[in-house]
Amino acid sequence: MEQADHNKLDNTSTLSPSSTETRAPSQTIPPDLEVQPAAQPRKKWWTKVRLDKIGLFFLSLYLFVLGIILMKDGTQSLSPLIRGVFNVTTVARSLGFGWLFAYIIMSGSPVAAAALAFLDGGIVSELGAFAMITGSRLGASFIVLFIGFLYVLRGRDQANSLGMGLLSLLITATTYIPAFFLGFAIMRTGWLGQVQLQRGALLTSVTDILAGPVSQFIVRLLPQWAVFLVGIGVIYLSFTLFDKCLPQMAIKESNIGWTSRLVYRPIVMFAVGALVTLISMSVSISLGILVPLSNRGFVRRENVFPYIMGANITTFVDTLLAAVLLDNPQAFTIVLVEMLSVTLVSVLVLVFFYSFYQHSILRFVNKITESNLNIALFMGAIFFIPVLLVLI
Repeated sequence: MEQADHNKLDNTSTLSPSSTETRAPSQTIPPDLEVQPAAQPRKKWWTKVRLDKIGLFFLSLYLFVLGIILMKDGTQSLSPLIRGVFNVTTVARSLGFGWLFAYIIMSGSPVAAAALAFLDGGIVSELGAFAMITGSRLGASFIVLFIGFLYVLRGRDQANSLGMGLLSLLITATTYIPAFFLGFAIMRTGWLGQVQLQRGALLTSVTDILAGPVSQFIVRLLPQWAVFLVGIGVIYLSFTLFDKCLPQMAIKESNIGWTSRLVYRPIVMFAVGALVTLISMSVSISLGILVPLSNRGFVRRENVFPYIMGANITTFVDTLLAAVLLDNPQAFTIVLVEMLSVTLVSVLVLVFFYSFYQHSILRFVNKITESNLNIALFMGAIFFIPVLLVLI
């Protein structure tokens, strides 16, 4: 009994005073007396200006002008090589030569500029230059397929990675080839021969002052055939530097999720593809980004048809600039006809045959990607066709 009373006293003694007393209500600080975190000062707009990117932009533009001048100065020595060894004397051979040339340097824009330089030097005819530019764009579309192949090597899904590259190549081929024949007919009529854009005395003097001394030094230092090759390398470098001028943004940081519903509107995607290529001046960039976007599920293959068509039109902007710099009316007409014919074919497909065209291309892509044998046969075909054209 005494032990029980002792335990009871111990339990009572362990109770804290706060357990037996009524707690005071917590006091609240009025909102106007609370300490607010200091607001971060907004950055001035000029602090966000990237002077390094601006410098790269002007450097890339200067190199582009210099490369055009160097190719123009070095074309004469290549006449025996182009017309003799490669025998680029027919429209079919010009088409295949431009196609293979774009494969070799993994870019279409320098090849298109080279076609205009060949025209200016009298190495190829107007129709030959027109065919060579078309071939350069067909060869450039292979780059997207190559990017998809790299994604497959990294363990990504084969159908998604290669599918977007196959789409780009097939859409380019099925629009450019009809546009080639349409443009061929337009050039025969001479309708657009009077539409010209002269570079003017101011642009001529500026280019001569800035790029003239450098080009003259290279011409005196190297043989003519090497001057042409240096010109191609300089143009290739200019596009590489221009790519670095573009703003870099991770896909997760972009507003793709918010704008995803826009991909279902063909006219919007057509305008976006044209705008992205116009800004980047490279169809390899504007179409190459489709591969990672497709792998992450941001875009579906059936929604990119108008985007690719729009990109395939404004990709001629750099070639149009090259024609202006060469100050060759025939060169300007060729690029203008190329742009007009591709635009007409793309609009006709989008307005009248889009559903049939879309399903046919998708079925063909699915057929190619369903087995490694089909992929190997298709890859062999796209290499064999330009070789066959050169040998005709």
